[in-house]
Amino acid sequence: MRVLSVASECFPLVKTGGLADVAGALPAALAAEGVHLRTLLPAYPGVLAQAASATPVHGFDDLFGGPARLLAAREGDLDLLLLDAPHLYARPGGPYADQWGRDWPDNPQRFAALCWAAAAIGRGALPDWQPAVVHAHDWQAGLLPAYLHYAEGPRPGTVFTVHNLAFQGWAPASLLAELRLPPRAFDIDGVEFFGGIGALKAGLRLADRITTVSPTYAREITTPEEGQALDGLLRSRAGDLAGILNGIDEAAWNPAADPHLAAAFDAEHPAGREANRAALRARAGLPPRPEGLLLGVVSRLTGQKGMDLLLQALPALLGHGMDLVVLGAGEPALEAGFRAAAAAHPDRIAARIGYDEGLAHLIQAGCDALLVPSRFEPCGLTQLCALRYGALPVVARVGGLADTVIDANEAALAAGAATGLQFAPPSAPALEAALARLAALWADRAAWARTQANAFRAPVGWSRSAARYAALYREVARPGVGS
Repeated sequence: MRVLSVASECFPLVKTGGLADVAGALPAALAAEGVHLRTLLPAYPGVLAQAASATPVHGFDDLFGGPARLLAAREGDLDLLLLDAPHLYARPGGPYADQWGRDWPDNPQRFAALCWAAAAIGRGALPDWQPAVVHAHDWQAGLLPAYLHYAEGPRPGTVFTVHNLAFQGWAPASLLAELRLPPRAFDIDGVEFFGGIGALKAGLRLADRITTVSPTYAREITTPEEGQALDGLLRSRAGDLAGILNGIDEAAWNPAADPHLAAAFDAEHPAGREANRAALRARAGLPPRPEGLLLGVVSRLTGQKGMDLLLQALPALLGHGMDLVVLGAGEPALEAGFRAAAAAHPDRIAARIGYDEGLAHLIQAGCDALLVPSRFEPCGLTQLCALRYGALPVVARVGGLADTVIDANEAALAAGAATGLQFAPPSAPALEAALARLAALWADRAAWARTQANAFRAPVGWSRSAARYAALYREVARPGVGS
């Protein structure tokens, strides 16, 4: 079966968050299910630089303000179609914002162009490759189901995946014609959302099926508390909504063959973690403390991720004799808070503002426990990496964190099932209580070793979820369209 995946980022070509990891890992995972997944991605300058052998396969005379081309390329396991539209994508900065962090004002047009090109592919623009299903990811691909819905003639089936409901891609109603949407689309049962055009809302309303990235998040977003004003729509489509857990690329995240580590290790040979623990302390500038519990954070530094809660809990963390290494970037006040904490406690806290792929791997391999105190978390990948590397995740009981970590309560410890710690609600006092429980577990080294062994063996890959996606694709495929 041929499926076109449409995303605004894809690892290893361009990445700002977990969406890129999912888009990059799905093709190989689905190949085992008999699905040929081809990925459509904007041809940002950095992407073009990595795809020098790309060849043109289709042209657009006028794609939202200028000519554009579709380029075919192959990068590792990725079969790519790159949308080369210099007037939209050839600019400095990131996928969504300039080098000063300001959103590009033409983002509605930039990602409408991606959706328009995807719809053309879905309707047969490439004579030798037509998908049976198009799979759109997040608001940047939200108008794709709309373009197919309002077009005449046969179309492929559509699946829309929400990676984070908080980012919605709203645009003013005055852009309706410019975005090539018909007047009838501006309706509550179409793209209209709070008097404007909602790209995310369009995907949720008009796709054949909706998925999100964990079962718990799928339930949470149907509630007023977590539904971001879309809960009513999601409840009305409950029969078309499924939560399918994300996985991680187990080849890229493999402690037995990770080039970023000081020593290899795995579940059967965990001793190599000690060398990585020492290497992480050295790289972070923390003195050796073999007896001290070393905590790690690999995260965006935002309120959603609960990083303000962690700042509030630092006195409790230090009081338990724990040390901390933080890697991430985000809200300026939180960046400043972690810098200040590191300056005040240079022997106990290290903060690296930014992102470093190698250091991210070393933190997973060298920390004893990984903190993920998110207020909401659609799925989360960092806790899956922690499990794979034998670091115990300490997570808020929300979204995919609740679905992937088994709390080390008395029953789970007695049954030999625990893989980490959960806490609720997402608050500083609850996090402090979890740190106290973590300290007690660390003191019971036999129980810690059993929990760590469970973490190593927890399922974190794509096999089960890939089978669910493949089954979903077969449900929505339209007879006679693609194959």
